[in-house]
Amino acid sequence: MDSMNREANGRSLEGMNPEKTRYTVPCMFGKSISEPLIAEVPGSKSITNRALLLATLADGKSTLQGALFSDDSRHFLKCIQELGFEAYENEKERRIEIIGQGGRIPRKEASIYVGSAGTAARFLTACLGVSQGRYHLDASPQMRRRPMAPLLACLKETGCEVICEEKEGCFPFTLQGNGFQKPSITVDIADSSQFLSGLLIASVLDGKERKIQVQGTHGMAYIRMTEQMMGQFGVQVKELPGGCFQIPAGQHYQARDYQIEPDVSAACYFYGMAPLLGRKVQVKHVHFDSLQGDVEFLRILERMGCQVMEDTEGIWVMGPPKGRFRGVEADMSSCSDQAITLAALAPFGDSPTLIKGIGHIRLQESDRMRAIATELEKLGIRCEMGADTLKIYPGSPRPGSVKTYEDHRMAMGFSLLGLRAEGIVIEDPLCCRKTFENYFDVMEAVLR
Repeated sequence: MDSMNREANGRSLEGMNPEKTRYTVPCMFGKSISEPLIAEVPGSKSITNRALLLATLADGKSTLQGALFSDDSRHFLKCIQELGFEAYENEKERRIEIIGQGGRIPRKEASIYVGSAGTAARFLTACLGVSQGRYHLDASPQMRRRPMAPLLACLKETGCEVICEEKEGCFPFTLQGNGFQKPSITVDIADSSQFLSGLLIASVLDGKERKIQVQGTHGMAYIRMTEQMMGQFGVQVKELPGGCFQIPAGQHYQARDYQIEPDVSAACYFYGMAPLLGRKVQVKHVHFDSLQGDVEFLRILERMGCQVMEDTEGIWVMGPPKGRFRGVEADMSSCSDQAITLAALAPFGDSPTLIKGIGHIRLQESDRMRAIATELEKLGIRCEMGADTLKIYPGSPRPGSVKTYEDHRMAMGFSLLGLRAEGIVIEDPLCCRKTFENYFDVMEAVLR
């Protein structure tokens, strides 16, 4: 990449007006690349933010190693500090130390701003709504548009007073928490599994037995992550028939030193290079025993014709020769963050790709189903959208710009399209700061 392109596309992106920043993806198909491609990615956002909350609710000092530092995790960290918790971060060493208060919120009144962080928004709302105190919560314009009503309705059922200041069921609002006043509650998770994760984590604050009945359906991979991490911090959850979760009495979180896994969601953008470019790719320290559901995406790559193997350093993916891979039919309810990734690969397959089980991604940082279809069609790729499906047909993307809708996954996922098609420009690449602030620098380094 020449010096002019590096200045426009590289680290000089920092400090520029995001609305005026564009990134031209270097087309690498057919070019000489030394094998293998090896990447390292930041810590998992999902694990970092769960660990932040679990550590605040534990008794004593926890140290989180390998933590993610991004817009989302910084907002979460600032929120817990504003609630009165002692939390010390070292970004260079990717370490956070937190002094937990055994389930007690130090400040009984506080005002916090969660930004666009969905985990902070849902987890802290659940925790504060069942504690004792009065808390005002606000969010970015993007997060103000995302669903909160099912969680707020559940909190009202527990005895929390909820005062929405603008649109009912949305940020901003004030919570007057009065503790858990019912042993059993019901929550609808059709819009987001984070509602249930937040309630599960908060369920042990009073030490009593609790049952949470689930309505609606959603990919359960993130619920499994929540359950496993609660267990790692000392609290067990039992799943009963009929979609009921039981938290036995007398449990509390225990402080610990905790190693955060690399972000598999971020790793998948690099693994996607394997079929696109016909190369061998490894992301360091990513393994199949991960807590993260997005490892399932690697099995989809296998069905497309990739070879997948694992060694002590991490998982390898070998793409088919000359980038010739199959279109697939894939239920992505357990790894829906990768729907955009698969959609970016799909035009180069030898047959149509059908992505299923993704209706809920309409309600994430953007309406991701519509965003995918709109941007592919702008580039000349046929795409059919159903209630929870996208069918993408093979084709040759024409040069053009990709609108990212303030959505980090649109920016990172559609960058793959440009690695194989000339002239693809990503608008607002700085939206990646939400989870992976130097993604494009890392991508260029890997390809060099």
